[in-house]
Amino acid sequence: MQVDSSARSVSSGGQLPPYTRKLLTWSFFVGVIPPIVLVAAVAAKSLYLLDYVHVISGATWTGFDVFSGVVLTRIMRTLDIPARVEIAKRLTPTTFFIVPSLAATAITAGIYLAQTTGKFDLSSPWIIAAGIIVVILAAQGFGIFMPNGLRIFIELAKVKPDTAKIAKLNLRNIRLSGSQAIFQLLIILIMAHLAIY
Repeated sequence: MQVDSSARSVSSGGQLPPYTRKLLTWSFFVGVIPPIVLVAAVAAKSLYLLDYVHVISGATWTGFDVFSGVVLTRIMRTLDIPARVEIAKRLTPTTFFIVPSLAATAITAGIYLAQTTGKFDLSSPWIIAAGIIVVILAAQGFGIFMPNGLRIFIELAKVKPDTAKIAKLNLRNIRLSGSQAIFQLLIILIMAHLAIY
């Protein structure tokens, strides 16, 4: 039976597979783009660019969560543990920096927009509701998603990774994306109201 080079790397050296490290590096470099554009928009005092950054980062973040919650969860349920682990080895590093970057950029740009357009009224029930949702999304993202991603990386780097644990953590993150999508759709509803009134 043949063993691929990445599997030999993990089993012999106790380190991440090469493609996992490459995807993680790629995720980092792509992940720095949204905050850089946000800083440029704020520095230029461009409402147009700020609005664009907010919409594109928020839409991409929401789209990923809707896809993960609705489609990817169903696919993962049909796969056996080794196949789930192979997906985790590629999905986790690819999204590790990008998704938090999109989330942080969308939220920050949204706050700047609300302040710039004079709608950041902390006595407004709509703004309060948006704030609560943002806190929930941030807590899930930075309190559950990222720690689970780190646990997957730690497990992958072991000489003998616990594949069941990797599959479970990855599926937990994918399922949680579904709940994030619901909160994001709610906040879009709130933003639509604020845009009109």
